Amino acid sequence: MDAMSSQSAAAQVVSGPLLEAEKLSAWYGAARILFDLDFNIQRGEVVAVMGRNGAGKSTTFLSLMGMIERRSGAIRFMGRDILQSPSYRIAQMGLGFVPEDRRIFTDLTVAENLEIGRQPSRHWPEGTPLHTWTSEELYELFPNLADSTNRPKVWRP
Repeated sequence: MDAMSSQSAAAQVVSGPLLEAEKLSAWYGAARILFDLDFNIQRGEVVAVMGRNGAGKSTTFLSLMGMIERRSGAIRFMGRDILQSPSYRIAQMGLGFVPEDRRIFTDLTVAENLEIGRQPSRHWPEGTPLHTWTSEELYELFPNLADSTNRPKVWRP
């Protein structure tokens, strides 16, 4: 592949959906939870997944991250097929999942909890850097955290 074709392929990946699912289905044992789910999310788009308890929201995210053993269909992230990828590879590519529960590291301070989640700088396939959040930016977004950076975060069920 010459340099021009390589640049053209990278541009296509970036201009296509950032995250895409086609006919995504998932099972817990014999119980099918997702039925042929289709969606795509474009670069820079913000999407909310809403629904009643048991509608399949968590199963959708777990499926995207490779955390459900039995899945079918197609999942592409930045143009790459990730359906058969292990969770750690999916995370290394830049797709993350933060569960709704509060299982943080309770022995660490707020600042230490933020630091442990820090990842190396990432780039889009064509080389454009992604924004890397600083602690100061997070404290500006969440002022209550700024007031307690050195206090251990206590988890209460």
